[in-house]
Amino acid sequence: MALNQSDGVVTPNTLTGRSMNNAGDDGAAKRLKHNYASKRSSTWEKLGSKIISKHQLMSSYQRQQRRGNNSDVEESDEIEPLSPVFQRPLFRSRKYSLDLPGIVTSKLTQEQPLKHGIGSKLVVVMTGLPARGKSYIVKKLKRYLSWLQYDTKVFNVGNLRRNTAQLIKNGSHSYSFFDPANESAKKVREQLAMDCLDELIDWLNKGGRIGIHDATNSTLERRRKILERCQREPTIKVLFIESICDDRKVLESNMRLKLSGPDYKNMDPEVALSDFRKRVANYEKAYETISEEEEKADMQYCKLINVGKKIIAHNIQGYLSGQCIFYLMNFNLADRQIWLSRHGESTDNVIGKIGGDSPLSERGRKFGACLSRFIYTQKRLFRKKQMDDYHAASSSSLPAFVPSVRNFLVWTSMLKRTIETVENFDQTEFDVMGQCEDMSYREIEAKYPKEYKERINNKLYFRYPGMGGESYLDVIHRVNPLIVELERMTDDILIVTHKVVLRILLAYFLDVEKEKVPNMEVPLHTIYCLQPKPYGTELKKWKYDEEKDDFFPVEY
Repeated sequence: MALNQSDGVVTPNTLTGRSMNNAGDDGAAKRLKHNYASKRSSTWEKLGSKIISKHQLMSSYQRQQRRGNNSDVEESDEIEPLSPVFQRPLFRSRKYSLDLPGIVTSKLTQEQPLKHGIGSKLVVVMTGLPARGKSYIVKKLKRYLSWLQYDTKVFNVGNLRRNTAQLIKNGSHSYSFFDPANESAKKVREQLAMDCLDELIDWLNKGGRIGIHDATNSTLERRRKILERCQREPTIKVLFIESICDDRKVLESNMRLKLSGPDYKNMDPEVALSDFRKRVANYEKAYETISEEEEKADMQYCKLINVGKKIIAHNIQGYLSGQCIFYLMNFNLADRQIWLSRHGESTDNVIGKIGGDSPLSERGRKFGACLSRFIYTQKRLFRKKQMDDYHAASSSSLPAFVPSVRNFLVWTSMLKRTIETVENFDQTEFDVMGQCEDMSYREIEAKYPKEYKERINNKLYFRYPGMGGESYLDVIHRVNPLIVELERMTDDILIVTHKVVLRILLAYFLDVEKEKVPNMEVPLHTIYCLQPKPYGTELKKWKYDEEKDDFFPVEY
């Protein structure tokens, strides 16, 4: 490694390698090696904390070569005192905590939660006009972060407003309450927003990890107050997420959804729509998008434009903020179905073994054949429903989306029992992709009694013994890329997988509490249909009837 001529900084390899290579005789080389060894500790003490000039780190032998072997060079000249201009750190040591639930943690995380570390706490502040999909974003983000095992909670200012008796008495839900010229109402709205923020911060201080402030927060003044309040808390970082939408179809669709919300319950649809349009107009009068002025204050923010078609991120710092932005870049509003199922019964299932790579039993093959017929029928029924909904919506005063024809994907693991389960699917119509193994639970209990007891007591954190053994939390982080891909894609899909992965996928889409995940009932020969909706996920479940060779719906 060569000397850096531009700044005079040298690396460890330079100190030994270059000087030795320039030695003219063995004696000089030995003297140089001895000289370097004796000076190494003091030299590296300086190098670790100071920038040292090229001249100051030059060996005595190198100087002799440059000065024509002048023997008058004194020993004290080998490492000269640093001049004031170089009295500055070579680098600053910055401590980062590390806390990935169930995977890794650190002493620093528990004792010293730092502002920039993974152990810090985060306030996500939503920003934007009404009907821009803020609550939709909030629900999905909360679900994802909770699934990653971070304690996350949403604090909705609208709910606080609706639960305030005095405001309800005064008819606070009408558009006039949101008029920026209404000073008394404005004062109440600002107070509600800050009260909601105080609740959020109090929850974080009691052990929460990520709090989401769900409100319009659409003025610079409001955002400044929020930032100033959060900055009084040393371990809290703030991420602003602004949802912007100028797509008229999306806006009209969002407005249609608002009419079924709590503010307009039991109201005439036309009256409700008129009131909501006036409310939006009032917000537009005072609306201020996040600006360059706020950038100058190093504010951390992300602008999500037209449901992720365009994303602007500024000054994103910290692990949690990065996870939020990464997730927001990978979701959409497509109307689609996600089908989940375990593989058909395998020969190992029959004898009670877990793991392995066994083929399907005869019952498993019958299930696979029926599954292909059932999905084929459901695919066509879903398309018919989409078109019926479109025709019904287009007859109203609000425009509706024309549903597009989508691909239908079939994904499996690489094991025989999942691949054989989908072998009856027509690949011209479906895009088919494709250390306790071989032991029964009784054998595991006999061979690993301690581990078996630990599994019974704590299935979420228990990791099977031997190379490749995983806990549920290990699998959550392994499945994370699959979740992100499912959020990104717009196609319908069937995933044929295994018990643990199926539990984890269902837990994500249904926002199941982590303690309940390991005990979710996911029997063989049962299929689940998930349909993402603006306010959650719709779930349907079918059970295979072997005698009738067909599926029938059951309650979840």
